[in-house]
Amino acid sequence: METPAPGFVLDRETKANERPGDHKDELRLWLRLLTCSTLIETEIRNRLREEFKTTLPRFDLMAQLEKSTAGMTVGEVSQRLMVSNGNVTAVVAGLLADGLVDKRPAAQDRRVQVLTLTPLGRRSFKAMAERHEGWIAELFAGLDQPELAQLFRLLGQTKASLHQAIKRRADEANGEGDSA
Repeated sequence: METPAPGFVLDRETKANERPGDHKDELRLWLRLLTCSTLIETEIRNRLREEFKTTLPRFDLMAQLEKSTAGMTVGEVSQRLMVSNGNVTAVVAGLLADGLVDKRPAAQDRRVQVLTLTPLGRRSFKAMAERHEGWIAELFAGLDQPELAQLFRLLGQTKASLHQAIKRRADEANGEGDSA
């Protein structure tokens, strides 16, 4: 077995690989995907904090607002980010205080608040997004273009397989499974 690099954290995948006969390939693959995702997310969180004194949730919320010219409600943002309205509200409060986001009543319903990036927010997000793209490229630099394309294709197939399995389970739970 290889000696881990300095600063290496023993992850679930590495632990599973110590006894590969104890784990099926699908479980080992899941652990590898989880490990890769966690490593990337942790590194991006660290870089955002170090370089921009911000958090990944703030970056993600700003990314959603940057895509919208008309702005978005807290509910719309929370749906896109797959988090609760309360989580979004807490992040928005900090962005409002920093002058990066503006909040105004919706034209059709004054009780609903619409969020938009301020000009400062747009400039700040643009700088972060450019660096973020470079960081991602750096993290995947060990793969050449054909490998990136193959991985992208395989992960697309994996995503489709996941959706099929989830739909099949939902259909079975609703009594719509095969009765043959």
